Amino acid sequence: MAATYIGQLSYEDPLYRYLQYHIMPQMGISAYEAQYLVFKFPDSRNVYMYEDSKRGARVVGKFFKSYDRNHARKNGENEFNNLIFLRSLGFSGYPHYVVMPLGFNPDIDNVLVEEYIKGDTLSVVINNAISLEKRNRLFCKLSALAQFLSVLHNSTADGSAVDFDESIHYMIRLLKSLIEKGGLDHDSTNELNHWGDVWRKKSCMWEDRNVLVHGDMTPSNILFGKDWDTMAIDLERMKRADRVFDLGRLCGELKHSFFRATGNPFSAEPFIGHFLWEYSRYFPDQNNAFHSITRRIPFYMGITLLRIARNSWIDENYRKQLIHEAKQTLRTQI
Repeated sequence: MAATYIGQLSYEDPLYRYLQYHIMPQMGISAYEAQYLVFKFPDSRNVYMYEDSKRGARVVGKFFKSYDRNHARKNGENEFNNLIFLRSLGFSGYPHYVVMPLGFNPDIDNVLVEEYIKGDTLSVVINNAISLEKRNRLFCKLSALAQFLSVLHNSTADGSAVDFDESIHYMIRLLKSLIEKGGLDHDSTNELNHWGDVWRKKSCMWEDRNVLVHGDMTPSNILFGKDWDTMAIDLERMKRADRVFDLGRLCGELKHSFFRATGNPFSAEPFIGHFLWEYSRYFPDQNNAFHSITRRIPFYMGITLLRIARNSWIDENYRKQLIHEAKQTLRTQI
């Protein structure tokens, strides 16, 4: 992941001592008077890279900010514990890898320190498929991601049924946010609420078992190494839910990326279909799994488009297009 140099960490900064005496020893680096260069990651709020200028060691610091300090601390602790838990399940060696946490310090702006991992984000792979015609690489990496998610989901399934009401409540919060931003009129709000009710009455939305989902399956949170090596970061929103929560989020992000770049809302369809078919491969009956997943996908894709539409960096015209596509997607009844 590319990062921009912004300066040097002050020796007086509490983070300096934390890195020097608590983090670097875990990486086999003994204490000495290091100089830490600071880099800022693009499109990442409050996430920085710190590099030992003499030895080249790098770590990532993610600060959890909130008006409610207890809430910020809870989020940071949750992600730290989530990472440790997933690594204990085997996501600590390739091809399936979750970033290693090195420490969480609530006294230094709730900073979570993690190892730095190299790789191309899914965002880069998507952009290269669009602008450089590297479509085959995107197909390959989506196959690798499908395998990663199938292992995560299938290895953590339990006996509890999905509570689809949680997703309906999430949709309602998205609609409220869009109304507050002035991006959703009265008629559109009523229509979207109607489709939410329709989906809530569908038995297929309640039929699967809960699994652990990543919770924020966006292109910036997945990195790829060589071959099938797949790495996940940013797991503060990990939770138990329908597996299609992750799949729909990823498919919605694919649709948005291609739609925004090409103006064609259907240009991502080959990649979406490929990803879902590859994910279904890891079930005893691939056809039945694909059918079950694709019945539920439109709802989660639709709310993902609404989620993207509420971002402040989305211009008004494209926001309207995303909302239109969300309605079209939610109308789909498979």
